[in-house]
Amino acid sequence: MTPTDKQRVAMDRLGIHAEAGDWCWIGKIPQPPADVLQAAGNPRLRPARLPPLSMIGTVLGAPFIPLLMLLQLLSAAEEAVKRSLDRQEEKEQRRAKEEMEKRRDAAIAQQDLDNVFDGNWHGNAGQFLLRWYSHSTHHERMVLATREGIVLAAPPRRVSVGREKRMEIVARIPASEATLVDPFSGEFETSILLIRFRDGSWLRVDTEELRSDLHMHVLRQPLPDS
Repeated sequence: MTPTDKQRVAMDRLGIHAEAGDWCWIGKIPQPPADVLQAAGNPRLRPARLPPLSMIGTVLGAPFIPLLMLLQLLSAAEEAVKRSLDRQEEKEQRRAKEEMEKRRDAAIAQQDLDNVFDGNWHGNAGQFLLRWYSHSTHHERMVLATREGIVLAAPPRRVSVGREKRMEIVARIPASEATLVDPFSGEFETSILLIRFRDGSWLRVDTEELRSDLHMHVLRQPLPDS
Protein backbone atom coordinates (compact mmCIF):
# COMPACT_ATOMS: atom_id res chain seq x y z
CA MET A 1 0.00 0.00 0.00
CA THR A 2 1.06 3.61 -0.53
CA PRO A 3 2.63 5.12 2.62
CA THR A 4 0.78 8.00 4.26
CA ASP A 5 2.45 11.34 4.90
CA LYS A 6 2.97 10.38 8.54
CA GLN A 7 4.61 7.11 7.53
CA ARG A 8 6.89 8.86 5.05
CA VAL A 9 8.02 11.37 7.67
CA ALA A 10 8.63 8.59 10.18
CA MET A 11 10.50 6.36 7.75
CA ASP A 12 12.69 9.21 6.52
CA ARG A 13 13.42 10.48 10.01
CA LEU A 14 13.95 7.11 11.72
CA GLY A 15 15.35 5.06 8.85
CA ILE A 16 12.82 2.25 9.19
CA HIS A 17 10.02 0.79 7.09
CA ALA A 18 6.61 1.14 8.70
CA GLU A 19 3.43 -0.51 7.47
CA ALA A 20 1.23 1.93 9.43
CA GLY A 21 1.60 4.66 12.00
CA ASP A 22 -0.10 7.47 13.88
CA TRP A 23 0.55 9.84 16.75
CA CYS A 24 -0.90 8.46 19.98
CA TRP A 25 -1.30 9.41 23.61
CA ILE A 26 -2.09 7.55 26.82
CA GLY A 27 -4.32 8.39 29.76
CA LYS A 28 -3.13 9.41 33.21
CA ILE A 29 -0.92 6.77 34.78
CA PRO A 30 -2.35 5.74 38.17
CA GLN A 31 -0.11 5.81 41.24
CA PRO A 32 1.59 2.41 41.60
CA PRO A 33 2.03 0.73 45.00
CA ALA A 34 5.09 2.01 46.85
CA ASP A 35 7.00 -1.27 46.53
CA VAL A 36 6.39 -1.42 42.77
CA LEU A 37 7.49 2.17 42.32
CA GLN A 38 10.64 1.64 44.37
CA ALA A 39 11.53 -1.60 42.57
CA ALA A 40 11.26 0.26 39.24
CA GLY A 41 13.64 2.97 40.45
CA ASN A 42 10.96 5.62 41.11
CA PRO A 43 10.37 6.42 37.43
CA ARG A 44 8.62 9.49 36.09
CA LEU A 45 4.85 8.99 35.82
CA ARG A 46 3.80 12.23 34.11
CA PRO A 47 4.86 14.04 30.94
CA ALA A 48 6.95 17.18 31.26
CA ARG A 49 5.19 20.49 31.57
CA LEU A 50 4.68 22.69 28.55
CA PRO A 51 7.81 24.59 27.45
CA PRO A 52 7.87 28.28 28.57
CA LEU A 53 6.93 29.59 25.12
CA SER A 54 3.82 27.42 25.06
CA MET A 55 2.87 28.60 28.54
CA ILE A 56 3.19 32.21 27.38
CA GLY A 57 0.91 31.41 24.46
CA THR A 58 -1.63 29.88 26.84
CA VAL A 59 -1.59 32.99 29.04
CA LEU A 60 -1.97 35.32 26.05
CA GLY A 61 -4.88 33.24 24.80
CA ALA A 62 -6.73 33.27 28.14
CA PRO A 63 -8.67 36.54 27.43
CA PHE A 64 -10.25 34.88 24.39
CA ILE A 65 -11.67 31.95 26.38
CA PRO A 66 -15.01 33.72 27.17
CA LEU A 67 -15.43 34.48 23.45
CA LEU A 68 -14.74 30.85 22.55
CA MET A 69 -17.28 29.70 25.15
CA LEU A 70 -19.87 32.07 23.68
CA LEU A 71 -19.19 30.76 20.18
CA GLN A 72 -19.60 27.19 21.46
CA LEU A 73 -22.96 28.07 23.03
CA LEU A 74 -24.12 29.69 19.80
CA SER A 75 -22.99 26.64 17.84
CA ALA A 76 -24.89 24.35 20.22
CA ALA A 77 -28.02 26.47 19.86
CA GLU A 78 -27.71 26.40 16.07
CA GLU A 79 -27.32 22.63 16.17
CA ALA A 80 -30.45 22.32 18.35
CA VAL A 81 -32.46 24.39 15.85
CA LYS A 82 -31.21 22.27 12.95
CA ARG A 83 -32.20 19.10 14.78
CA SER A 84 -35.72 20.40 15.33
CA LEU A 85 -36.02 20.92 11.57
CA ASP A 86 -34.56 17.53 10.62
CA ARG A 87 -36.52 15.24 8.34
CA GLN A 88 -37.69 11.89 9.70
CA GLU A 89 -34.85 10.05 7.95
CA GLU A 90 -32.27 12.36 9.52
CA LYS A 91 -33.82 11.89 12.95
CA GLU A 92 -33.63 8.12 12.56
CA GLN A 93 -29.98 8.37 11.51
CA ARG A 94 -29.21 10.51 14.55
CA ARG A 95 -30.98 8.06 16.88
CA ALA A 96 -29.04 5.18 15.33
CA LYS A 97 -25.78 7.07 15.87
CA GLU A 98 -26.67 7.82 19.49
CA GLU A 99 -27.56 4.17 20.07
CA MET A 100 -24.25 3.08 18.57
CA GLU A 101 -22.41 5.51 20.86
CA LYS A 102 -24.22 4.07 23.88
CA ARG A 103 -23.24 0.52 22.88
CA ARG A 104 -19.65 1.67 22.32
CA ASP A 105 -19.46 3.31 25.75
CA ALA A 106 -20.98 0.21 27.36
CA ALA A 107 -18.41 -2.01 25.61
CA ILE A 108 -15.57 0.24 26.80
CA ALA A 109 -16.80 0.02 30.39
CA GLN A 110 -17.42 -3.74 30.18
CA GLN A 111 -13.84 -4.39 29.04
CA ASP A 112 -12.36 -1.87 31.54
CA LEU A 113 -10.96 0.09 28.61
CA ASP A 114 -11.62 3.37 30.37
CA ASN A 115 -8.37 2.57 32.20
CA VAL A 116 -4.88 3.12 30.77
CA PHE A 117 -3.86 -0.52 31.36
CA ASP A 118 -5.14 -3.80 32.76
CA GLY A 119 -4.13 -2.94 36.31
CA ASN A 120 -1.46 -5.58 36.90
CA TRP A 121 1.77 -3.72 37.69
CA HIS A 122 3.75 -6.96 37.57
CA GLY A 123 2.54 -7.81 34.06
CA ASN A 124 4.46 -6.84 30.95
CA ALA A 125 2.14 -3.93 30.18
CA GLY A 126 2.41 -2.54 33.72
CA GLN A 127 6.20 -2.80 33.66
CA PHE A 128 6.36 -1.11 30.24
CA LEU A 129 4.01 1.65 31.46
CA LEU A 130 6.34 2.36 34.38
CA ARG A 131 9.08 3.22 31.87
CA TRP A 132 6.84 5.23 29.51
CA TYR A 133 8.02 8.72 30.47
CA SER A 134 11.55 7.54 31.23
CA HIS A 135 11.85 6.87 27.48
CA SER A 136 10.65 10.39 26.66
CA THR A 137 8.99 13.20 28.61
CA HIS A 138 6.91 14.16 25.55
CA HIS A 139 3.17 13.57 26.00
CA GLU A 140 2.71 11.79 22.65
CA ARG A 141 4.22 8.85 20.80
CA MET A 142 4.36 8.02 17.12
CA VAL A 143 3.31 4.37 17.20
CA LEU A 144 4.52 2.46 14.16
CA ALA A 145 3.63 -1.04 13.05
CA THR A 146 6.55 -2.79 11.38
CA ARG A 147 7.16 -6.37 10.31
CA GLU A 148 9.46 -6.82 13.30
CA GLY A 149 6.99 -5.46 15.85
CA ILE A 150 5.93 -2.14 17.34
CA VAL A 151 8.17 0.93 17.31
CA LEU A 152 7.52 4.00 19.45
CA ALA A 153 9.10 7.33 18.54
CA ALA A 154 9.00 10.74 20.18
CA PRO A 155 11.13 13.79 20.91
CA PRO A 156 13.37 12.97 23.89
CA ARG A 157 11.87 15.96 25.74
CA ARG A 158 8.45 17.58 25.48
CA VAL A 159 8.06 20.14 22.73
CA SER A 160 5.17 22.34 21.68
CA VAL A 161 5.99 22.33 17.94
CA GLY A 162 8.22 20.37 15.59
CA ARG A 163 7.60 16.94 17.08
CA GLU A 164 8.26 15.21 13.74
CA LYS A 165 11.63 16.91 13.26
CA ARG A 166 12.80 16.02 16.77
CA MET A 167 11.46 12.50 17.15
CA GLU A 168 13.68 9.48 17.58
CA ILE A 169 13.04 5.85 18.47
CA VAL A 170 12.36 5.62 22.20
CA ALA A 171 11.18 1.99 22.46
CA ARG A 172 10.86 -1.20 20.42
CA ILE A 173 8.53 -4.10 21.22
CA PRO A 174 9.27 -7.23 19.17
CA ALA A 175 6.35 -9.03 17.52
CA SER A 176 7.14 -12.02 19.73
CA GLU A 177 6.29 -9.93 22.80
CA ALA A 178 3.24 -7.85 21.83
CA THR A 179 0.80 -6.95 19.06
CA LEU A 180 -1.50 -4.06 18.25
CA VAL A 181 -5.19 -4.89 18.70
CA ASP A 182 -8.47 -3.14 17.95
CA PRO A 183 -10.50 -4.35 20.96
CA PHE A 184 -13.76 -3.97 19.02
CA SER A 185 -12.56 -5.62 15.79
CA GLY A 186 -13.79 -2.64 13.80
CA GLU A 187 -17.36 -2.72 15.16
CA PHE A 188 -17.04 0.83 16.52
CA GLU A 189 -15.22 3.82 15.08
CA THR A 190 -12.94 4.80 17.95
CA SER A 191 -9.44 6.10 18.65
CA ILE A 192 -8.69 3.16 20.97
CA LEU A 193 -5.99 0.59 20.29
CA LEU A 194 -4.33 -1.87 22.65
CA ILE A 195 -0.74 -2.93 22.85
CA ARG A 196 -1.45 -6.48 24.00
CA PHE A 197 1.45 -8.40 25.46
CA ARG A 198 1.90 -12.17 25.27
CA ASP A 199 1.14 -12.59 28.98
CA GLY A 200 -2.35 -11.18 28.35
CA SER A 201 -1.68 -7.75 29.86
CA TRP A 202 -2.54 -4.69 27.80
CA LEU A 203 -1.87 -0.96 27.49
CA ARG A 204 -4.37 1.42 25.89
CA VAL A 205 -3.20 4.06 23.42
CA ASP A 206 -5.46 6.59 21.68
CA THR A 207 -4.76 7.67 18.12
CA GLU A 208 -5.19 11.24 16.93
CA GLU A 209 -7.64 10.10 14.25
CA LEU A 210 -10.75 7.96 14.60
CA ARG A 211 -10.26 4.62 12.84
CA SER A 212 -6.73 5.65 11.99
CA ASP A 213 -4.22 4.16 9.60
CA LEU A 214 -3.11 1.94 12.49
CA HIS A 215 -6.67 0.67 13.01
CA MET A 216 -7.01 -0.22 9.36
CA HIS A 217 -3.66 -2.00 9.41
CA VAL A 218 -4.69 -4.05 12.45
CA LEU A 219 -8.01 -5.00 10.88
CA ARG A 220 -6.24 -6.24 7.75
CA GLN A 221 -4.16 -8.71 9.76
CA PRO A 222 -5.29 -12.37 9.94
CA LEU A 223 -6.89 -13.51 13.17
CA PRO A 224 -4.58 -15.52 15.48
CA ASP A 225 -6.60 -18.69 14.97
CA SER A 226 -6.63 -18.49 11.15
